Amino acid sequence: MSMFGIGSSKNKKTFRRRKNPPSGSKGLLLKQRIEYTLGEYGNLREVVVLPPGEDLNEWLAVNTVDFFNQVTVLYATLSEFCTPENCPKMSAGPKYEYRWADGVTIKKPIEVSAPKYVEYLMDWIEAQLEDESIFPQKIGVPFPPNFQDIVKTILKRLFRVYAHIYHSHFQKILSLEAHLNTCFKHFVLFTSEFGLIAKEELEPLNEIIEPMLRS
Repeated sequence: MSMFGIGSSKNKKTFRRRKNPPSGSKGLLLKQRIEYTLGEYGNLREVVVLPPGEDLNEWLAVNTVDFFNQVTVLYATLSEFCTPENCPKMSAGPKYEYRWADGVTIKKPIEVSAPKYVEYLMDWIEAQLEDESIFPQKIGVPFPPNFQDIVKTILKRLFRVYAHIYHSHFQKILSLEAHLNTCFKHFVLFTSEFGLIAKEELEPLNEIIEPMLRS
């Protein structure tokens, strides 16, 4: 299943094939716009702005898939360090602990290790991304009425992976610090631009986020 070739077989569920942009060729064009703007200007504030004339849900969909792919790759580099023994709880420092529930198979939040939480999360997100009634693959197929709420939940939970990485594993990935910070700043600016994550959810990384928003 892995396309990254990192880590052991017991962690193979961490490594997933990159998801393609939704909405067929339209999604691909929007994805190309993101990559072009990043390469041409390197200005993350310009990258996150809704392109003139584009549909907001299309833009949210393409970026959500992009963020899922980014977090998947970043977390994959940590699989040998983020183990049930090293991270028995999914946390972001001593004040913040995250418990898992998907509202379907696990309705009451349960305490799990960080790698188990991430596995549950990535399985759950993949199921959303592959559900064409939520993330349409064909041009002209409408998004569901609650689409933005679904996106908010996905991004809120992806933020928790960033929070865990920064608090528990930052020293392990110093060689990737610039890439991690760029990915996270892109994520922060995008979610801020469209008000997708509640302020209280961001508190574990406020000291990092506030300078990013000011810069």
